[in-house]
Amino acid sequence: MDYRQTSLDRAEELKGRISDYLSATKKIPKGLELQEEYDKSKSKILKLLGASESDWNDYKWQLSNRITDVKVLSKIINLTDQEIKSIMKIQEEYRWAISPYYLSLIDPNDRYDPIKLMSVPLNLEISILDGKDDPMNEKGTNPAGSITRRYPDRLIINTTNECAMYCRFCQRRRNIGEVDKHRSKKVIQESIDYIRSNKEIRDVLITGGDPLTIPDDLLEWIVSQLHEIKHLDYIRIGTRTPVTMPQRITDKLVNMLKKYHPIYINTHFNHPKEITQQSKEACERIANAGIPIGNQAVLLNGVNNDKHVMKCLNQQLLKIRVRPYYIFQAKHVKGTEHFVTSIDDGLDIMEHLRGYTSGMAVPTYIVNAPGGLGKTPILPQYLISRGKNTVKIRTWEGKVLNIKNKPTEDIKKNL
Repeated sequence: MDYRQTSLDRAEELKGRISDYLSATKKIPKGLELQEEYDKSKSKILKLLGASESDWNDYKWQLSNRITDVKVLSKIINLTDQEIKSIMKIQEEYRWAISPYYLSLIDPNDRYDPIKLMSVPLNLEISILDGKDDPMNEKGTNPAGSITRRYPDRLIINTTNECAMYCRFCQRRRNIGEVDKHRSKKVIQESIDYIRSNKEIRDVLITGGDPLTIPDDLLEWIVSQLHEIKHLDYIRIGTRTPVTMPQRITDKLVNMLKKYHPIYINTHFNHPKEITQQSKEACERIANAGIPIGNQAVLLNGVNNDKHVMKCLNQQLLKIRVRPYYIFQAKHVKGTEHFVTSIDDGLDIMEHLRGYTSGMAVPTYIVNAPGGLGKTPILPQYLISRGKNTVKIRTWEGKVLNIKNKPTEDIKKNL
């Protein structure tokens, strides 16, 4: 047998497996390739707001200058009269705000730009009436303070309702309200006291809103209090600021956080356009502080429910040292139903990740069970059947074969 020729033939076959992706990815907009366009939008926004480059790089300026007025918005991106009317109507019921940085990522002429879909209100928020305010029953899984507890050994602390940008698909839009408000020290202390008195808790996720909108001193107080609890193995922070306001990731912040290792950050990129030079630098600053970063994408209709877009996103994330962790099925939250895809979309994406790209670029696809019953992983079916001593499996290429599956014997009996 000519093994070299067999290997060359197989290599060509494998190359053909991703030829569609290699063609499609050329048309997917990627933030790392769009810096010139982003800079033009930034200049336009700075001129409109009468601000400087140093202002732009100051996260406090970004927060205090979020765009919340449709008249200002319409001077930066092109909006139809109907879109303007819809935004004015929606804001009577649902708050919206976009950081100047995140706004600069929108293609001003593309009505269906993915950044725009995630940040600018659509009339569908009030025309589709399905969904619930709290489908995950966070109110019913709150044993103390601002905790949500769904699992035996871990829980979350909700620390604020503030974000750099209010995502239109947010699962906690009921908490946004009309005013930005961090949880009081009293409420957070009650949460910490609960964790301290329940020794089975080994993992705490600090979330919000976005906990990185909290001032450094208050955030350090929370993290240091948790770090002192001996039965906690590690602390996680869930934040979208590396995506929506990367200026927040300062040297001061990461130097503070790295004092409390082991600490992890979960962030939330949904589209390759969000991976910019600025977000890359923010993630690298976190990683260089020894803080691992995982990404929790949400599957969103019109944004990333495409096998090529999601693969591209995951591959781009690894380039900036962020590990794809989860793809979440969008939740049935009132005002966000237009983003919800079929589970078949998610399964199709997973089918075209496993084997077609590095395992590091394959997150777990998750459907949250309604009522706060927890995350359920959903996978394509690779196990076809089981025999007495064999199992029938399907490979990533669709090839079906039997493999041995003998019972496990106690190794000590054979020693």
